[in-house]
This record gives sequence, structure tokens and C-alpha cells, in this order.
Amino acid sequence: MRAWSVTTPGPISSTPLHLREVPRPVPSAGELLIAVEACGVCRTDLHVCEGELPVHRSHVTPGHEVVGRVVEIGMDTDTAFRLGDQVGVPWLRSTCGVCPYCRRGAENLCPSSTYTGWDADGGYAEYMVAPADFALPLPDGYTVDELAPLLCAGIIGYRALRRTSLPEGGRLGLYGFGGSAHLVAQVALQRGASVHVMTREPHARSLARELGATSVGDVRSHPSELLDAAIIFAPVGDLVPVALSALDRGGVLALAGIHMSDTPPLNYQRHLFHEREVRSVEANTREDAIEFLRFGAQHRLTVTTTSYPLENALTALRDLKAGRFAGAAVLRPAHRLY
Repeated sequence: MRAWSVTTPGPISSTPLHLREVPRPVPSAGELLIAVEACGVCRTDLHVCEGELPVHRSHVTPGHEVVGRVVEIGMDTDTAFRLGDQVGVPWLRSTCGVCPYCRRGAENLCPSSTYTGWDADGGYAEYMVAPADFALPLPDGYTVDELAPLLCAGIIGYRALRRTSLPEGGRLGLYGFGGSAHLVAQVALQRGASVHVMTREPHARSLARELGATSVGDVRSHPSELLDAAIIFAPVGDLVPVALSALDRGGVLALAGIHMSDTPPLNYQRHLFHEREVRSVEANTREDAIEFLRFGAQHRLTVTTTSYPLENALTALRDLKAGRFAGAAVLRPAHRLY
């Protein structure tokens, strides 16, 4: 089968990953073998390829927004999934299940957690294996291209929204408007929020207006009203004081990325006083995923995608870094081998 692997992490312009012929994986006990139908292209994949996230597995295959079909079930695997079922494979791959974090429902903070496309090979391939306990059933009514971004962009964005404690009918600011933000905006709008989008890309501003944003401006502009909550999706630490200065009293800022450049010094009176808060976001729990996908089943989301053949993964990552498309990118294997 064909699979991409990160050979030498570095700038995406230096071609840090290569497409290779490798043996098809064999599922172990507790695992599913999945024929990949689509895999979203996430900024976290870019961080893995460029080395901004440290190497966890040499020559790893990236990709953690995977839609596919179950083609083999490992021996002694207790699962509700059957051969031929469509499943989703997200970023969170495994947890220990016994640590204090897991026991209190915060499995995303498990010190022993592992991640698809970082600790284990992911979906930039024709096949992959995944633990059955962490695979997800998917909502009906979406194409495979539309389903793929829901599995990280959607789920992580949903957790970020939860982390803001946005009040009902509140005022939400989104800094950056890519694959995750354009889904979060729709969830917030469905819940009666006003949504203010700050982004540098003209095509992203157009998409924000189409989806019903209350106001749209440049990434460093001030929204038209003070905010109850904000989420920074762009991995740019310089935006933290910008977003904090836009919060009303008691407002909460969530940082949605796994990697961010350094944050400049904050002024206590201007940025943090009046009980403003900053909260980070780390991965997601399975509960987050189930809640969000249930929401997606009940409320048809508009998922804006640009499709690339599997062999064009490098182009997709370069386009992502350059901001050349609105919404999310999706890789599609050219052949269905299952």
C-alpha cells in the first residue's frame, strides 16, 4: 500500500515527508484495520512534519481526521463495529484508563495518552489500524470529504467552545477562520450567539459572512462589541493580548492549538483585570467527540473542503500553511482496495 512518512522533520518547503510503498498493517487484538476513504489535513499534521511537535515515532505517517471502512477486526476484539462499517479515527488514540485524570473524565490529560499520526501511523495512507475503543461512529447525511474535518477540526473546536463557558446568547470572537473555526461558528450561531470573526485571509472573511458572522475583520482588528468569550485558532502568540483586550469583564479566552508561538508580556490592568481568564485546550475526550458528532447529526453543518489526491499531500500541507483555501483540506486515496 502507499503511505506518507515523515522522514526528516523540517519546513514543509524542504519536503520533510515522502510517499512510499509499505506493507499493509495487520490489526492486533483490540484493533480495526481500516481502508481509508478520506483524511483531513490538519495544522497539527503540519506541526508534526515541520518538527514543531517533537518526534514521537520515527518515520510516522501523519493524519488524524480519518474516514474509512472496517476491513478486518483483530482477534479477541470486543466491538460493536462490523466488517464494512464506516468509522472515524480522531486524534486521541489511547489512554491508560486508570490514572486520576481518566477516572475523573479528563482522559485528554492522561499522561500516557497516545495520538494518531504522532505516536502511531495515521491516515495519510491507503490503510491504517486503530483501537476499536477509540474509533467513532459517524453521522449520516455527509460525504466522506465533509466527515473528515469533523474528526479533529470539529471535535477540538467544540472542546474549545466548551472551555470558553460562553453564556447563552453570548458574544464570541474567533481569531483565525480555517477548518475548525468555520465549524465552531456554526455551533455557536445555532445556540444563539453573535459571532465575530477576525482573520487575515479574504476568502476566509467571505466564508464567515456567508455563514452568518455578525462582524468580520482583520485578525488584529477590534470586534464591533466587547466579547464574552474568544478562541484563538491561529498558532500566533502575539494574538493573545489582542484577544484579551477585546474581552468584556469576566470574559474567557481559549487557546485551541497544540502549538503556539511565544506570547508577549501581558499588562495586568489592560489584559487580565476584571476576572478575564486564559484557558488552554488539550486534545479531546471521547465524550467531546460523541457530543459534537451527535450535534452534527441533529444540525446539518456546512463543511467547506478542498479535496486533494493522496499523492498530493505535500501540496495540501503547503497550501494550508500559505492559507490558500477556505475551510479544510481533505486527502483522498485514488483507489479503493478493500
